[in-house]
Amino acid sequence: MPTDTRVEVLLPALGISVVEGTIVRWRKQPGDTVVYEEPICDIATDKIESELPAPATGTLAEILVEEGETIDVGTVIAVVLTDQARADAIAAQQATVLDAAFGVRSPAGDSATVSPVVARLAQDLGVELATVKGTGAGGRVRKQDVIDAADVDKVAARYEPPAPVALTHMRRSIGAHMKRSLDTAATVTSWIEVDFSAIERTRMEIGTTALPIVAKATLQTLVEYPDLNAWLDGERFVRHETVNLGIAVAIEGGLIVPVVPAAERLSVLELSSAIRDLAQRARAGELAPDELADGTFTITNPGQFGTVMATPVISQPQVAILDVEAIVRRPVAVEDEVAIRPICILGLSWDHRALDGAIAARFLGALRTRLESWGSA
Repeated sequence: MPTDTRVEVLLPALGISVVEGTIVRWRKQPGDTVVYEEPICDIATDKIESELPAPATGTLAEILVEEGETIDVGTVIAVVLTDQARADAIAAQQATVLDAAFGVRSPAGDSATVSPVVARLAQDLGVELATVKGTGAGGRVRKQDVIDAADVDKVAARYEPPAPVALTHMRRSIGAHMKRSLDTAATVTSWIEVDFSAIERTRMEIGTTALPIVAKATLQTLVEYPDLNAWLDGERFVRHETVNLGIAVAIEGGLIVPVVPAAERLSVLELSSAIRDLAQRARAGELAPDELADGTFTITNPGQFGTVMATPVISQPQVAILDVEAIVRRPVAVEDEVAIRPICILGLSWDHRALDGAIAARFLGALRTRLESWGSA
């Protein structure tokens, strides 16, 4: 009477680009009798879900991969006990199928196939496949064979991160304020593209950056849309009659927002001087506490560092913040022609509890009109 022999059940290749699959359900359990080509489990890949037939008639001896596990193609997932002659034929057939699926052979011999996953692992671990003895069907080299053949210290080595450092007080404060804002406000961000040709001409004529001109135009537009120059604290909405303009300033280790009080009263050059003075003293750590208080609307200017779009976080309890991005020269359509123009994206983050999209859009549209026609009046 022939002796029972172990036949490995492999996860087959179910497509040219498929390298792994997941066991969805086992239809048979250890000890059950299985019949050749009878479904023993269901497997799924990113492309298909199908039944896996038994490779031989016999007894299901072991299940090596549990339901829900994802493994590489070619992995042994179960063992069936059958007679020796049938086992030899199946081993040869499995080697041929794997070779056709992967087109990769180990230098160890014609019957030793390796999957691309195993080949990559061997390369990563510096293992010569020619020196690896495969323990899979038909001498196939498995991942564990490569790991066993690798330098144990090399396989076990893990990245050791440097010792952690505590966040600074400034970073903790910024983090707490930004998180509180996101938890409190129903934040929405709207963007608009603006042709900065007029702004570029003006700033070169008067010797400033674009920021104070944008600030002045924003202040004028807030007069038309006072609901954006406001605070919302719980259900208490306060619309301000003057604009205390916050200007975000990047300093070493963080960000600070000094305030220009009653900014709407200042000219462009006065705004330029006030913003420059606040920024210099902010970076030198010379601001007084009251110079950081009572802002009613904020402008942030990350575009000076080259960014083209952002979603600024509202400074509580304000209801809006304007983001000024980089001025980028690019082709645009101008009266049915293509021209190179300096374009800037302005982003307005606003609190949907206090405002609606229509007023935010109208504010941005009015600001764009004012900026694009700057100096023409």
